[in-house]
Amino acid sequence: MSNPAEYVLRTPDERYDNLPGYPFEPHYTEISGGLRVHYVDERPENAGGETILLLHGEPTWSYLYRHVIPPLVAAGHRCVAPDLIGFGRSDKPAFRYGYTYQAHVDWLRETIFDALDLRDVTLVCHDWGGLLGLRLLAEQPERFRRVITANTMLPTGDSDEMGPFYVQWLQRSQRAYPFEPGEVVTRNAVGEVDPAVLAAYNAPFPDESYLAGARQFPLLVPISPQDVASEPNRAAWAVLEKLQIPFLCAYGERDGVMGPHAQRMAERVPGATSIMIADAGHFLQEDQPQRLAEVINDFVAAPPMTA
Repeated sequence: MSNPAEYVLRTPDERYDNLPGYPFEPHYTEISGGLRVHYVDERPENAGGETILLLHGEPTWSYLYRHVIPPLVAAGHRCVAPDLIGFGRSDKPAFRYGYTYQAHVDWLRETIFDALDLRDVTLVCHDWGGLLGLRLLAEQPERFRRVITANTMLPTGDSDEMGPFYVQWLQRSQRAYPFEPGEVVTRNAVGEVDPAVLAAYNAPFPDESYLAGARQFPLLVPISPQDVASEPNRAAWAVLEKLQIPFLCAYGERDGVMGPHAQRMAERVPGATSIMIADAGHFLQEDQPQRLAEVINDFVAAPPMTA
């Protein structure tokens, strides 16, 4: 494309007016290609805590962390929650095949390393936030202090990692019309979700043209050893399997897909542990936000690892 900017959509600001439970002031930075990235940056009155990076996945945005951020800030921590390109208040290229696994890694790297220059980070990553965040952790582990994965994984396609559920999800994500992120959240929630909250998850996507990134994400997960992302993910695993920082794998009791992956990840990363969060499905942040915040706070406050 000669001028990618011609194909970039930006959701009107009024779509984000009066969203329930989301009072955060928007922050923006610009990365390659003139893409504007939105991020939440909430800081405590008295500095001195940790910097916690909260990464969302498919098909949500930083709204997912609206009830997790306040207790973390109250505990003295800075919380940074970017919207991935194609999601939330960030720009949305309308050319679907411009979204690749590597492009997402590059966009996120530019945002958190180059633009925001985050260091001594506590990484909290969910769903695709893990598929991207763990790649960046492997690239520059010196920037990270500890890691909490939440219902995520780092697939290489070398085995039947995804199972039959993923085939169903692939079909649904490509064939459903309309494709509504709010419906995905409520279908995977343990309890009922307020219609106003579901509308907030749909807010970034006024019509189908804004959904290119959300539609494409499921197709980017490596499901064969020959996938273009398989070798970079294997290389990332080579680093993770020698990692020497605190690492916690959290998973929802009722997320039957990601729970086993959390436990396997804990077995592969040195010194890692896993924790099950009761009465929670895939979207832990919706089902048990206070409990997840407690888990994060407790892990941050734990004594450092000893050699």
